[in-house]
Amino acid sequence: MSDDSERRIPRVKKRARSRAEFEATVADIEAQIRATNARIEKKAGRNLPLAILIGLGLGGGLLVSLVLIKDLFIVFAAVLLIFTAYELASALRFAGRDVPRIPTVAAAIAVAPASFYWLEQGHWLFSLAGMLLVTLWRLVECIRPSHRTSAINLVKDVFAGILVQSYIVFLGSFAVLLAGQDGGQWWTLGFLIVVISTDIGAYASGVLFGKHPLAPRISPKKTWEGFIGSIIVATLASVLVALFMIHQPVWVGLLFGVTLALTATMGDLTESLIKRDLGIKDISTFLPGHGGFLDRVDSVLPSAAVAYAFYLLFA
Repeated sequence: MSDDSERRIPRVKKRARSRAEFEATVADIEAQIRATNARIEKKAGRNLPLAILIGLGLGGGLLVSLVLIKDLFIVFAAVLLIFTAYELASALRFAGRDVPRIPTVAAAIAVAPASFYWLEQGHWLFSLAGMLLVTLWRLVECIRPSHRTSAINLVKDVFAGILVQSYIVFLGSFAVLLAGQDGGQWWTLGFLIVVISTDIGAYASGVLFGKHPLAPRISPKKTWEGFIGSIIVATLASVLVALFMIHQPVWVGLLFGVTLALTATMGDLTESLIKRDLGIKDISTFLPGHGGFLDRVDSVLPSAAVAYAFYLLFA
């Protein structure tokens, strides 16, 4: 063997050893990341990287629709209302309630532009019309033998359809109604920032400090430490929103933040109670890392009505 070959062999072995060490290091880092994500997901109940990516996508759409072209918020809100109403109706159907999905989606489509352009009159009229449409649709379906049921089950089906319309479409469209007001886009963006801050504060505080369950029979992963953290973060965010976005005094910001933190938590627990009664973990799997659309907007639904009330009182 030549001298060049003898010198080349150690270099090849050294490169192979370096490559193996690098691959082992990368594999070790990947294993640590997966283990960390698994611990976070076990404690918080969600896939954090996917949740962040989807959250950024939804947030980007929200900013474009509210800040750049206000009318685009109708499309953004209508899409959320459609998917959320559809997935809750589907979950109720899976649980045995015959909720007609075609009128459910039709009502969700109609209420967004009505609330934006016709404001209070459109919001109330189209919300009530949606409830009536879903009810009549279910009653007419009874003409077909395959859709007939007992009187008790029919009443339950009707109330399940009204639940979807009142809980999703009516409450959710308060955000569209608020955005349609003079300067309402900033109130809408502001209250959503506070609600998102509530969620972030509860999530971070719960993961870091959570020990004492808040409502173990409804949502075992929620803790008092997370709840306290959500109020602190929401209040800080709300004061900034009040001063620099909706131009209100500090005391309004404090009241706004605490109130929205409470309603956001109530909305979150309400959705958890619905899932518990239906015996499911997520309303749907439309949003990986988040569950379904309702899992993302559950805190927004009651908070939108409260934010609109604050607008009427102070703006």
